[in-house]
Amino acid sequence: MREILGRRRRLRLRRKGRPAQLDAALTCATAWRWPVLPGVGLEAAGGRGDRGRGCACPDPECVVPGAHPFDPGLLAATTDERMVRWWWSNRPTAPIVLATGGHAPCALSLPAVAAARALADLDRMGTRLGPVVATPTRWSLLVAPYTLERLGELLHAQDWVPSSLRFHGEGGYLVLPPSEVAAGQVRWERAPAPGPRSGSNRGAVAGPAAPWLPDVGAVLDALVEASNGAPDGGSRLAY
Repeated sequence: MREILGRRRRLRLRRKGRPAQLDAALTCATAWRWPVLPGVGLEAAGGRGDRGRGCACPDPECVVPGAHPFDPGLLAATTDERMVRWWWSNRPTAPIVLATGGHAPCALSLPAVAAARALADLDRMGTRLGPVVATPTRWSLLVAPYTLERLGELLHAQDWVPSSLRFHGEGGYLVLPPSEVAAGQVRWERAPAPGPRSGSNRGAVAGPAAPWLPDVGAVLDALVEASNGAPDGGSRLAY
């Protein structure tokens, strides 16, 4: 009996010692059925001297350092457990990139200060929010998948949409926690909460354990208003 208990303890220790990125990537891919792939990441410490750590991609002027796919490209995103294990076993600190749209979540991102105000407004209105991803400069609200036609209709109803509000739909991507990019650590401002097992949420991602996601129309007005009332957060692409 002692031998069996000892073996179980060793297995738990090995599991706990597994890189956080691999655990998170496996949860996204296998439990939530969100297609992921490794991001390019940052160059090794000291690579640019006093300029700090830049993107590991060949572009010295990369506008989203560390926070984008490179090799493999975005089309390689998958929910296959073996592929995910292979990727992060070879690159254990690689950022986790979610391929948005299709059957996967979409997202809206905006400067952190404006996002914090928008979340407070949505909370006061009693709007149920889904997961919120945060970096020191930008926050991203995950929403149920939407089509370009649906988004276009919603945006057409707005008087003005600021350039600092970014949309991550089909063909786009988003970096998920616990990744590190040039802007800093990526974390959950609002942690994912399980959705209904029946999949009754319209447009929700398939899978009994997938986090609940709001409809884009439920949050868009508040995000536009908050973005319009705040200084421009810089580049529309900046993370």
